[in-house]
This record gives sequence, C-alpha cells and structure tokens, in this order.
Amino acid sequence: MAIDAATVRKVAKLARIAEPEDRIEPLARELNGILTWIEMLSEVDTDGVAPMTSVVHQGLPMREDVVTEGGDPAKVLANAPKAAKDFFVVPKVVE
Repeated sequence: MAIDAATVRKVAKLARIAEPEDRIEPLARELNGILTWIEMLSEVDTDGVAPMTSVVHQGLPMREDVVTEGGDPAKVLANAPKAAKDFFVVPKVVE
C-alpha cells in the first residue's frame, strides 16, 4: 500500500495535525518507508513461536489473603479536609 500526498493531507486533517505543505511529500516518503519495513516483517517465519505479552517474564507479587478488622476510621480520616460519620466528604462534581 503506497501513501501519497493526498492521503497524508487527509490523515493529518482527521488527526487534527497542522502539517506545512512543504512537509507533506517528505512525510509521505517516510510513511512509505515504514510500511515497507512492516511488510518485510511478514516474511519472518513465526511458525511454532508462542505469542508474548512482554519480553520479560514477571510474576505478580502475592500477599497473604488475611481477613482483618479494617482500618481505624479516626486515623484514616485524621487528615481529611472534611468528614462525616466515618466517611470522606467531597464536593459535588455532577450537577
């Protein structure tokens, strides 16, 4: 798929990117180079390769699942600007 100047103008307009006219042709050539490189990737043999979500395998940190009595409301709300009946009071944001 080749990208021409008209396509660059259309995409720039849709993305609301103001691109000067003298940059349209070089940008089209650059995008065509990127697409050529992407097409080269389709030639790579990936049969038998498992999909990856990350290049580094990381396990999630686990903690002991313990039932507690919860926090002390007085301590939790000590620095709250405003509290009522053991709850934070926040300004109304939806009218």
